[in-house]
Amino acid sequence: MIIIGEKINGAIPSTAKAIAAKDAEFIKNLAIKQAEAGADFIDVCASVDDDIELETMKWLIDIVQDAVDTPIAVDSPNVYTCIESIKYCNKPGLFNSVSLEGDKVDVAFKAIADTKWECVALLNSDKGIPKTAKDRLDVFADLMVKVKEYNIDPSRMHIDPLIEMLCTSEDGIQMVTEVIRGIKAQYPTIHVTGAVSNISFNLPARRIANQAFAVLAMSAGMDSFILDPLNKDMMGMLFATEAMMGEDEYCMEYIGAFREGIFVK
Repeated sequence: MIIIGEKINGAIPSTAKAIAAKDAEFIKNLAIKQAEAGADFIDVCASVDDDIELETMKWLIDIVQDAVDTPIAVDSPNVYTCIESIKYCNKPGLFNSVSLEGDKVDVAFKAIADTKWECVALLNSDKGIPKTAKDRLDVFADLMVKVKEYNIDPSRMHIDPLIEMLCTSEDGIQMVTEVIRGIKAQYPTIHVTGAVSNISFNLPARRIANQAFAVLAMSAGMDSFILDPLNKDMMGMLFATEAMMGEDEYCMEYIGAFREGIFVK
């Protein structure tokens, strides 16, 4: 199970305010709290105007690295910003993200192929967001051709099946879970990831919907989660689900996480 802490993102109002005010202490505290809560990667996303994005990314990365030893997920819709941002990182982390839109995947893979950086890849293309599980798996197949071309081990990839709002879905999450199962059936060592909270947009009591989705997605094979690791209820649910799936021998990870205060009874 891989946890990608999502809190340092300029799309979050409180974080955007801290970025605008250059409040380094706020960013530092977010990094420390997420690392202490068990995050495997700290996502860093500036979400600012293009002309200041890279300098803002550097500022954020420097603060995070001074505060914690946790690897960074460099996060931007601009693949070139991600490529430049990894130069500021002290160790390999997570490249977030690529897709088959335009030349994104080629540009990114050329930059990380001979490194230990892992990479998030979205299952969309120049045709947009595929509407069926088959179409998403077809995009996945095309993506894996590129992964093989650049000699990237599948275990370095985190595939995002595209988690969309539950309230606009005609079949709940059946399409997403079908995609997850299809991916894992073909490549057991590959990771499947996604922003858990996407599922609950425009719904009341979002935390409940997020937890329900996480359980079902994990059961289908999702093993990498972009979420708020400070949400103890969510973290507890993930550790419990992992144990019930037989992936936590003697519940040692569950017990250890409880003792460390990652979740509470």
